[in-house]
Amino acid sequence: MKTTVSTHKLPGYGATLRTAKRLTDQAVRVVGRSVPGRMPNIEVTLTNARGMAELAVTAEVELAGQVDKRARARAERTAKRLAREAAARAIPRPDGSVLVLVNVDQHANEAEFAITLVHELVHAMQFSRKDVVERLTRDLRDAFGIERQTRRQAREHLHLLQQEEREAYGREYLANQLVPAAAA
Repeated sequence: MKTTVSTHKLPGYGATLRTAKRLTDQAVRVVGRSVPGRMPNIEVTLTNARGMAELAVTAEVELAGQVDKRARARAERTAKRLAREAAARAIPRPDGSVLVLVNVDQHANEAEFAITLVHELVHAMQFSRKDVVERLTRDLRDAFGIERQTRRQAREHLHLLQQEEREAYGREYLANQLVPAAAA
């Protein structure tokens, strides 16, 4: 399990990067102990909303496979809209690693960053479970118009996605072990 932390289109965020590296190392240990699954290789990228949308679409296209121009443009518009309000995203990669994109503009302090990081690392652990990445890939391929999924598969995906989100929100208390003020 390898963990890397970097910035994308963020000049002058050296102190934030150092804090992120420290918190990421601690969070990987804490989440790895308390969440079932295997911690994959993690790449945490600190960015702004525009960079988050750009990197998310690139990672999703890489996971889904060949995508035509119109579907990619539609995905870019959707990602930009989502990135304006999202604090972070975890996206599985074809090689089994996970890309965690963090919008630094959404985090006012270290405690908020710790909560978000724990939440996304829980999702990273979920990706190591059986059939999760395959289900996400199938849904992405449907969203890009590459390969249709049945209504039953779509409903099952939404149900399991809600279940995974509940689990991730339920584990956010672990951030209190990283930054004592996080769960207050």
